[in-house]
Parts: sequence; structure tokens; C-alpha cells
Amino acid sequence: MPEQPPPTWLLISVLFSSVPLTAALAATLHRAAFELYTRDGAAAPVAGDVVSGRVRNLRKDMLLGTIGGPAFEAELETERGPGKVRFLLTRQGIELMQGASRARAPKRPRYLN
Repeated sequence: MPEQPPPTWLLISVLFSSVPLTAALAATLHRAAFELYTRDGAAAPVAGDVVSGRVRNLRKDMLLGTIGGPAFEAELETERGPGKVRFLLTRQGIELMQGASRARAPKRPRYLN
């Protein structure tokens, strides 16, 4: 049985969005932001079926109630026009994704000598 992906609210918390945020768009933003977070990048392009734009790492942590994590901003072009999304990656989501990437990493061969 295929493993279910984690719920979107566990991975990303939206602070502001001027465009409707579908599950596919949230996943696209999450992937780009997680890549920026893991390699400490400043910005990355995003593209999908009906969206293109850029995600910027704001290089600061934010809190939304009891949810906290690194903040990002995306400037997008969608089928409905331009938009902006400010969001944060949740700490739980980061830990979950880091665990998943370690599990997928190929194991190094172990030599006897």
C-alpha cells in the first residue's frame, strides 16, 4: 500500500495569500522553500501547470500562535493574475521531510578492510 503524503497543514502555514491556494500550489511552494531552507539559498524559481514565479527565503523565523518556522515569500503569476504568498515551513514538517530524505538516501557500502 503506498504511503500517504503528510497533510499540507503539517508542512506549511500560510500567513497571507492574495491568490487561492490549492493543495498542488501549496506542495510546489513547500518543495521550493524546503530546498532553499536545506541549502540556505536566497531565492528559487517555481513553476507548475498554471503557476510560475519565485520563492524568496526571508531568513527569519516567524510564529503563528504555537506554530513556528522559517519564513518565505512567493511572487507568482497564475491563471488569475499576479499574486503574493507569505508562508512559513513548520518545524514538524521540516523534521518530517529531513527524516524522509535520510530514509531515501542510498546507504553507503560497508567494506570489511
